[in-house]
Amino acid sequence: MKLKCLLVDDEPPALEVLTAYVREVAHLELVGTCENALQAFAALQQQPVDLLFLDIKMPKMLGTDFLRSLPHPPQVIFTTAYREYAYEGFELSAVDYLLKPVSLERFLKAVAKATKTEAPPAPAEAPAGPNPDAFLYFRIDRKMVKVVLREVLYVEGLKDYVKIHCAAGPALVVKQTINSMEEKLSASNFLRVHRSFIVALDKVRTYSPSHLEVAGQEVPIGRMYRQQVGEVLR
Repeated sequence: MKLKCLLVDDEPPALEVLTAYVREVAHLELVGTCENALQAFAALQQQPVDLLFLDIKMPKMLGTDFLRSLPHPPQVIFTTAYREYAYEGFELSAVDYLLKPVSLERFLKAVAKATKTEAPPAPAEAPAGPNPDAFLYFRIDRKMVKVVLREVLYVEGLKDYVKIHCAAGPALVVKQTINSMEEKLSASNFLRVHRSFIVALDKVRTYSPSHLEVAGQEVPIGRMYRQQVGEVLR
């Protein structure tokens, strides 16, 4: 069964990108696009929607306020350029939270979550560990260096660079942002826990509301990430 999708965003380029992505997925059906919350409200009165792609910072009404106004909201995937709304988005039980510009890979991951929510519940299974053969190449000192993901403990953001901490050897410094690293690692066993840190989930030894312990090192948990981190680790 196809999921009926409604796209809500006040930026035409963002709507074009999401429209193209929806049309690439066989089990999604685009039923309309809207530029603000008022248009979206009218569209929802005319036909049922299974999945709402909702921008947050829009004129007239924020997407989060619009969602609160719906007595029976559909599944929602927030799309926004502002990370500070993430915590509020997860408080509203959003399926996922996509930061613009949205890549196709990240879009598909969010849709997979929505599809899983729609499906009947399956027996609980232990979370899968990282693919032992998974690796990425990074440019370091004019060479492409292979990094095996199972050896990565955590990634630390340093402005326009990241430091990749591994189980053996010195940390690797790569000219890349923490956001781009999050995209590269999103399909693996990694979780963003702070604006400056991504951790390998299977390397977490202990955690509290404010910190994780990875290989004897304390890694802070950002305030806006706490709910998601708690849900994943539980």
